Amino acid sequence: MPTRTATLLIPTPDGRADAFAAFPDHGGPHPGVLMYPDAFGIRPVIEEMARELAGHGYYVLVPNFFYRQGPSPVVELPEFIGDDVRDGIIGQVMPLIRAHTTEVSLRDADAFVRFLTTRPEVAAGPIAVTGYCFGGLLAMRTASAHPGQVAAVAGFHGPVVGDGPDGLHRLLSAVTAEVHLGHAASDQTPETLAELNRALDAAGLRYTSEIHPGTVHGFTMADTSAFDADGLKRHWEQLLLLLDRALG
Repeated sequence: MPTRTATLLIPTPDGRADAFAAFPDHGGPHPGVLMYPDAFGIRPVIEEMARELAGHGYYVLVPNFFYRQGPSPVVELPEFIGDDVRDGIIGQVMPLIRAHTTEVSLRDADAFVRFLTTRPEVAAGPIAVTGYCFGGLLAMRTASAHPGQVAAVAGFHGPVVGDGPDGLHRLLSAVTAEVHLGHAASDQTPETLAELNRALDAAGLRYTSEIHPGTVHGFTMADTSAFDADGLKRHWEQLLLLLDRALG
C-alpha cells in the first residue's frame, strides 16, 4: 500500500517533541500505532520500519523521546553502527536513558497518546503501541498508563524488567492490552524468560513471549551489526498478527 510521511512536533509539558509519521496515502481514517524507536532514535532505518507498518493500513507515529536534549538525531550516528563504534555510541546514550525516568516517560506518554488519537487521519477507538530496545520498556509503560486506550502492546529486545521485579508486577497489573514480547537470545535465558512469563500469567494477560534463537540485542535494526534478517522477519509476522487481532 503506498504511503505518505510527515515530520511533526508534539506538544508536551516539557516542550515539543519532534516526530516522524507514516500513513497510507488514501482512504482512512486508519488505526493508530505509537512506535517507540530504540535508544539510537529516529533515523532512516526507523523511518523505513514505520513506512513498512503504515503500508499495512496503520497511521504510525514515531516520537523522539529524547527531545529534551535536542531534535533527532540526538547523538551523531554513522550510516552503519558496527561493533567498532557501538560501545562509544551507547556510552553517549546511557546518560539520556538514566535521565529518562518513569515519571518523565509517563508525562510524555500522555502527550504522545493524546496527539496520536486526535490526528484527523487516525480512526476513533483503541490504538497499539510498539517499541524497540529501551522503547520496548516505554511501550509497556504507555500501555500500563493508558489501559482504556491501548489494545495491543509489543516490545522487541526491550528491557521490560528494567524497573526490577516489584516494578514489573506494578507495571503489568494495570495493563489490559494483548502483549507480545520478542526477546534477543542474548537478553534472556530460559530461566529468566520463565520468570517473566510467570509474571505475565499472574497479571492475567493474554500474551506471547518468545526468544528469537541465535539473536543478540538489537536484532531488528538493519543499520547495526546486531541485525538478524530472520529475527526481523519473525518480528513482522508476530507484530502484524497482534495488530490485526487487536485493531482489526
